[in-house]
Amino acid sequence: MKKFSYILFSGALLSSFFGFGQDTLAISKSDLLQKISDKNLQIKIAEQSYASAKADYSQSRALFLPNVNISHTGISTTNPLMAFGSKLNQEILTQSDFNPDLLNNPETTQNFATKFEIQQPLINVDGWFERKAAKAKMEAYQLQTERTKEYLELEVSKAYMQLQLTYRAVKVLEKANATAKENLKLVQNYFKNGMLQKTDVLNVQVRVNEIKNQLQYAKSNVQNASDYLAFLLNEDAKDKLYKPTEELENTIAIETINPTLSDSRKDIQAMSKSSEAYGKMLQSAKTTFLPRLNAFGSYELYDRNLFGTSAKGYLVGAQLSWNVFDGYKSIGKYDKAKAEFQKSETEKDQYKKQSQLEVNKTSRQLKDAENKVNLSQLAFEQSQEAFRIRQNRYAQGLEKTTDLLTSETQMIQKELEHLQAIFEYNFTKQYLQFLTK
Repeated sequence: MKKFSYILFSGALLSSFFGFGQDTLAISKSDLLQKISDKNLQIKIAEQSYASAKADYSQSRALFLPNVNISHTGISTTNPLMAFGSKLNQEILTQSDFNPDLLNNPETTQNFATKFEIQQPLINVDGWFERKAAKAKMEAYQLQTERTKEYLELEVSKAYMQLQLTYRAVKVLEKANATAKENLKLVQNYFKNGMLQKTDVLNVQVRVNEIKNQLQYAKSNVQNASDYLAFLLNEDAKDKLYKPTEELENTIAIETINPTLSDSRKDIQAMSKSSEAYGKMLQSAKTTFLPRLNAFGSYELYDRNLFGTSAKGYLVGAQLSWNVFDGYKSIGKYDKAKAEFQKSETEKDQYKKQSQLEVNKTSRQLKDAENKVNLSQLAFEQSQEAFRIRQNRYAQGLEKTTDLLTSETQMIQKELEHLQAIFEYNFTKQYLQFLTK
């Protein structure tokens, strides 16, 4: 889980802030969740992968549906065999055609044939298992698409909380900026009255500039978080700034979640379906050694003229074929299918163990995050009180300027740390819910 630390507010960023003069769009979390399934590119990619697998499954209907072809062929020949056969098909043979001279040296013969062919599979055991494998693969992609949608919901929720966090950081730093400016006025008055040295004024001016710089970067982070939301929604981020309708809460809602991996989780089910598909392909490879039974038939029309139908004939039959030996091709196919099936089973087992490991880790992180929230809240409250005391003592001339600035810096830091801790807890809780869903 990536840290969205308050340090980012004072770190160097690649992009600059374009200002709050853009179109600011208020958006709620529920609005985002409604838009994500329709607009997100990652979901569209997953849906197209499912559509591709569904098309593969549709192709397997050829296993029980007939294959029908229509053709029209025209030839002109002096080949003895073809010439004699063409006349025979046209039903125009005469006694003179059996003259050896004509048989051996026929005149140019034209033949036009219209042919209707049908091939009907009857028994193809390996094909049945291939169809079942295609169905399992399609179902695996469907489950993976559903899991992708669940992941994007989590990602949108995280991005929305990040946006809330950045706005709260701006709010904190704006308040700190106002306080720093007030302190600068106070120090300048003390300096004019000869109560402080020039170094005290300079220290406060440095602090004012530091906060101003932090505020600028905090505003840049608002734009960055807004741009990422626009990316998730597949919308143009130019001249657009999102603003959450709900602010980041100062407290957390403690919730106990059972850290047990569920076999009904969509990605776990998808892995099982994928392994099932490989198992069906293994069975298909086994049954390749069995014979196949297919029926066929044709209806033919012949004539010496284009599209003529003067002579007709039909042919029906069935073929039982058995590929006894194909140079180890089928054996190699079986060995490959067996290895891929065993690999898929191992990958499924590994994935489940890794997922359970992630669940256990995230469950511990949730407890750590809860503890961090409590400690950061206490630290923030203590830093507030410490700053209040030092500010009062400073007004009475009992504190140094540097001590006051240090206390103020600590208070801002602790407040940002507390907001960060709240964000981490809320996201960790949602991530654990996602892992155990």
